[in-house]
Amino acid sequence: MGAYTTIFPVVSKIFCSSSHAVLMVRRRPPTVNGGGFVVTDQNQRAVFSVDGCGIIGASGQLIVRDGDGSAILFIHKKEGVVQALSVNNWWKGYLSDYGEPSKLVFSLQDPKPVLCVKGDIQVTVEPKGRKRHWDYEVTGSFVERSCAIKNRAGHVAAQIGVKGMLAGRDFYQVVVQPGYDQAFVVGVIAILDNIHGESTRC
Repeated sequence: MGAYTTIFPVVSKIFCSSSHAVLMVRRRPPTVNGGGFVVTDQNQRAVFSVDGCGIIGASGQLIVRDGDGSAILFIHKKEGVVQALSVNNWWKGYLSDYGEPSKLVFSLQDPKPVLCVKGDIQVTVEPKGRKRHWDYEVTGSFVERSCAIKNRAGHVAAQIGVKGMLAGRDFYQVVVQPGYDQAFVVGVIAILDNIHGESTRC
């Protein structure tokens, strides 16, 4: 009998696996089908897809879909107050209910890109506890496809990197550790993609 795996659901426990998951992200060309990206498993089966503004038609909005094409996560950028040295923008991730945003499940603070060279992107899972300001942090460089999503204790939830001859900016690997919510990880990657002006942004 296998050991029990602690799960950390954000979107849903159905997206948490008892073993690590190796996912491949392939960006869609904006000129052909509106951009965004598709996420496949080791059997090359589509398990998630992300629609950006090329498909949705609105900037600052993203939709994460499951392998069947059903919307599971609606992500919206909320513009903040522009200050002298920083811009406090927040991305809000909501469960999608019949195609409409319903319950808020996480928030990601998007600092001014120039100030965000290494990490400094923090994610809060809702409901927010009284004694904590964030639950996960992105460290490393997403642009270079060398970064990780870590929890407050410093444990890696997911590692983003390149592997193989075809790997690069348009095709890269994400390893999600056991118990962590794969849909949540894909949602965070979708925001990182948009922040850096990649496939989900027009």
